[in-house]
Amino acid sequence: MPLRSTARTSLVGLVIEQMEQLIADGEWPVGGKIPAEPVLVETLDVGRNTVREAVRALVHTGMLEPRQGDGTYVRANSDFGAAVQRRLRRAADLEAYEVRASLERDAARYAALRRTDDDLAALRAALAERDRAWENSDVCAFIDADMHFHRTVAAAAHNSVLAELYEHFSDALRATLQAVVRRPLPDSVRHQFDAHTAIVDAVEARDPDAAERAALAHLTEAMDALRAARPDDEAPAAAPRAREASPGEEDHA
Repeated sequence: MPLRSTARTSLVGLVIEQMEQLIADGEWPVGGKIPAEPVLVETLDVGRNTVREAVRALVHTGMLEPRQGDGTYVRANSDFGAAVQRRLRRAADLEAYEVRASLERDAARYAALRRTDDDLAALRAALAERDRAWENSDVCAFIDADMHFHRTVAAAAHNSVLAELYEHFSDALRATLQAVVRRPLPDSVRHQFDAHTAIVDAVEARDPDAAERAALAHLTEAMDALRAARPDDEAPAAAPRAREASPGEEDHA
């Protein structure tokens, strides 16, 4: 096959890559406002039209969100995260929780197999932070602490794909978590301190089966409450069950 000349990367493409990297590195955090157009033109040393095309492309992927009269904000830290958010906005609370249950089951199992002492310390600290937020009756802080706790479990699994997937998914789950926490449910369902403690205890004991059961137990409570709140004409689905470990299951981390 004869060699062919390659097309030069467009200037717009290079600007998009730089913006994506700023978002991925957290210099432009999710929820934050990006610099104004004149600042971007000067900083990137490109024309106004180039900046506009790059921003428009990232708005189209869902990573950026323009707000009339207020500027442009970061909505997701990757195009994959943006796609997850778009899909979850069309999903029912119960559907989102069922997918969350699958992710958290595996995260808890692998965390029990692979956690380090530092991971365990981070889990204990996240658990305490979650409890403090609840005791202070701060719903927003409690939701943040709950998401942080489960991200910490995912990080302790030491599977970069699972951790990244859960990171994107949990960002999009905030509204779903609010729907559960703000529902008129028993405090035991909304708080679930014992269930979350059981996850950490199982991870500490390096017991993957117990960790998986504990992760599913707390989500099953919430899913049952969501099913009970569904219209009568919607048939409830069965709650997920912890899978049985196959004989000789090994950690291939």
